[in-house]
Amino acid sequence: MSVIRNAELVPAPARRSFATRFSNVSRWRVPLSILALCILPWVLPSQALAVNVLIYGLVAVGYNLLFGYTGLLSFGHAAFFGAGAYATGIAIGAFGIHWFIAMLIGVLVSGLLATVMGVLAIRTRGIYFSMVTLALAQLVYYAALQASSWTGGENGLRGFTVSTLHLPGFSVNFLDPLVKYYAIMIVVAAALWFVSRVLNSPFGAVIEAIRENETRARACGYDVERTKLLSFILSGILCGLAGTLSAMHLSIVPLDSLHYHTSGLIVMMTLLGGAGSFFGPFIGALAFLSMEDIFSLWTSNWQLIVGVIFILFVLYLPKGIWGTLIAWGKSR
Repeated sequence: MSVIRNAELVPAPARRSFATRFSNVSRWRVPLSILALCILPWVLPSQALAVNVLIYGLVAVGYNLLFGYTGLLSFGHAAFFGAGAYATGIAIGAFGIHWFIAMLIGVLVSGLLATVMGVLAIRTRGIYFSMVTLALAQLVYYAALQASSWTGGENGLRGFTVSTLHLPGFSVNFLDPLVKYYAIMIVVAAALWFVSRVLNSPFGAVIEAIRENETRARACGYDVERTKLLSFILSGILCGLAGTLSAMHLSIVPLDSLHYHTSGLIVMMTLLGGAGSFFGPFIGALAFLSMEDIFSLWTSNWQLIVGVIFILFVLYLPKGIWGTLIAWGKSR
């Protein structure tokens, strides 16, 4: 028995073998993703770029859980990224709290903020949901701008540095770029494992069902609003975790980390890599940050070039770079 594809006769067993092989690779997506991230600093032109890919890739992973898997388009995820960064920086700089506890505080603050914003936004649908998240994120931005005694206002938060990670029995030099990369990668790897577990759980199946047909999911008896709220909170927590890593990496927290421009970058990275794909967010972050590095050397108007490329991707590669490769692999 055979099937006709691209004017060729492809034996059905061969078709099944391609599908089986792809399925086997998908089962190992976490270790394969970690392996790819392990070699990243050795193939990129700078280790600083590799660290940024890790951090912004994690932000896009968090956003992808909401947009790519749940189907909710948010324009306010910069609020969670910035809140995690500010909370961590304030905890370290103003109160001298241990870096690990400060990270937990940053994640907790982001989770609480995501809960409040989610409760208010989940009641709306479609473009109204997107606009509500944008408006709420801007409220957070202007609150940080006004609280200059805590946040530094327009100058951002400064005055804290994490030079050494003190761990039980040994210390890690966080100023060494390569050591910093792998220290951050451990946190990112744990986050990837967590996301994979979420997607493989019944909850993961429900959010994908909501993405495909919310009305049918509700008719099947699922609590759609509660599920979307939980997805929103988990997404905010992951973005907040990325914010804590950014604060420790840069030792500053710019006010722009809360701006809607950052939310737009997160959306672009997710779409460039492939919304709804597991490793796509890192591919999108790598693509965007690489284009920024290259085109900014040529012209100060590099955003125009990146914008044109992004439009071409939306028109001709709507599944993104990684999403298109996955679709190609599944079709073989």
